[in-house]
Amino acid sequence: EINPSNDIDAFLTLCEDKGFRIIVRPGPQINSELTWFGYPKRLLADERVHAVSGAGSKVILTQVPKPIPALNYASDAFYDETALWYDAICSILAKHAYPNGGIVAAQVDNEMAYFFGVNAYIADYSPESVAAYRAFVLGKYGSVEAVGQAYSRTLGDIAELEPPRRFEATDKAEIPWYADWAEYREVYLVDAMDRLAGMMRERGLGGIALFHNYPHPLGPGGAASGFTTPFSIPKLEEKLDFVGFDIYSRKELFSHVKTVASYVVGTSRFPYIPEFIAGVWPWYLNPGDWHDEEFVTKAALMQGIRGFSRYMLVERDRWLDSPIRRDGRERPEKVAMFGNVNAMLESGELHRFRRDADVLLLANREYDRLEAASVLVSFPGDFLETPSGFSEYAGPVTTSEAALGFDVPVQIAKGTWFGAFSQALATTGGSTVLSDTDLTAQAWSSRKVVVLTTLDYLDEALQHSLVEFARAGGAVLIGPKVPALDSLMRPCSVLADALGAPAEDGVRVADVGAGSITVVSDLAAVPRVVAEVTARAGVHQVATNDPGLDVTIHSDADDPGVKVVYVANPTDHAIDATVTPGFGLGAVRELWDERDVATDGRCIAEPMAPYSIHVYRCTVTA
Repeated sequence: EINPSNDIDAFLTLCEDKGFRIIVRPGPQINSELTWFGYPKRLLADERVHAVSGAGSKVILTQVPKPIPALNYASDAFYDETALWYDAICSILAKHAYPNGGIVAAQVDNEMAYFFGVNAYIADYSPESVAAYRAFVLGKYGSVEAVGQAYSRTLGDIAELEPPRRFEATDKAEIPWYADWAEYREVYLVDAMDRLAGMMRERGLGGIALFHNYPHPLGPGGAASGFTTPFSIPKLEEKLDFVGFDIYSRKELFSHVKTVASYVVGTSRFPYIPEFIAGVWPWYLNPGDWHDEEFVTKAALMQGIRGFSRYMLVERDRWLDSPIRRDGRERPEKVAMFGNVNAMLESGELHRFRRDADVLLLANREYDRLEAASVLVSFPGDFLETPSGFSEYAGPVTTSEAALGFDVPVQIAKGTWFGAFSQALATTGGSTVLSDTDLTAQAWSSRKVVVLTTLDYLDEALQHSLVEFARAGGAVLIGPKVPALDSLMRPCSVLADALGAPAEDGVRVADVGAGSITVVSDLAAVPRVVAEVTARAGVHQVATNDPGLDVTIHSDADDPGVKVVYVANPTDHAIDATVTPGFGLGAVRELWDERDVATDGRCIAEPMAPYSIHVYRCTVTA
């Protein structure tokens, strides 16, 4: 009514006239480098909807160009305000929703991560959030008495229960209280997105896919840390159609891209990158150039990503280096590169292929929660990579080293062992995807091997799931310990009973049903044991002539006579690569360069430049 260029109805009609399928992001928070993140300024001034820190103060997002208060997604007042916006925008969007229009999906909110304040004690301690925390705990344990037993304290009423506001634990008996606060912070995000999605469905968007985009799960720049809490793809996908992680990275951070993409592929029902770099915000440090974006795109595809949304193809305020400038001029090298990606996807028919992965490496969410809760210092929450290199995510530098009555600090040791398993699996030539212990055991069934870091305690139900996976014929690899306690620090011997007597050489192998459980307690023995377990399980193995190479294989379920092989050189030096994919090779074509590749029937041998990825479509002969 005020500015015709803001006519959303007319714009959507134009998109439909052009034959586009449309994905919309109606918020209420969209970020988009906007000063107020898409919220009306009056809402940010309304203290009823402000989040509260553990110290009782206002929570501030230190964002360019102006700080804004973090909002309280547990507040009814917030949803009342959101309803006003949804009433207006959804009435337009619903007219254009598939099958009547071009809108096929809608994003629910944006990068919900406590406004990048992922430190466990930053937010949200508003009265509404604390009430929701108490309701969550009461629902988990069933009664006030059971809550008191779990926390080793006496509670007369649930209103007496306060959440932890900083880490002060000295004994393992205190872990459940802290861990439940970390778990509640995951539930807070899930419940908020569920409530917003319900409001969107009520307003006519129930027939299209609804999804959410979590931000980087490893912190800015790929900081090494637990990559689960406060995010949970499995739990949020119980409420939405699919959930992805955004990726903004450069070629030197291949391991970061591999971890994020592999985790989404191993966890989500539709592995999607809702925001995939096609330009950059002005304050991103060392963003790279179009070569980086080409490499990162291929790196994500090789992990098995099924879809992505380029962000942003056209420049605007606070967004630079996109393929199309604000005045409509093109950056030829970027336009050509993104065009090549589309051409490769089409000519290689890559939509037909799914990544092969016999091994599932699970992050232990229980231990990630303890790491998150044992953080001792907080850095300003923002997706800006700080000049100091520190992350707002918990990690070895910022977490307590208290052993809590165990012989080693679980919150630190878990990262060491996860890294050892990950590195050892990479050297076997077997294909591994990542997920975490929130993933249902039913979703493990397509894998031959499940690997999990286990220390002194482990949820009883999870112990049963591991045993049942083995009984059904799978191979379970755990270590360094057989847990003797459950998550409430009570005696629990499910895994111990299945394993029987301990071995003396630091490795224990037990036949369980049609499968096996192996425990490795010696860190130095991990590479050998991983190789033995994967070989016994019949994991398909790929051989390379250089440990710096990374390879994945993708198969077409309807045509076993063709496969796609991705070969990556993520190093800063050239490699004369030789890859033996483990099946007979007929015709081999490199899809990116559109050229045929000679082969001896067993190997693919080609020189690879630094930071390069080849994509081979192969005919299988045997």
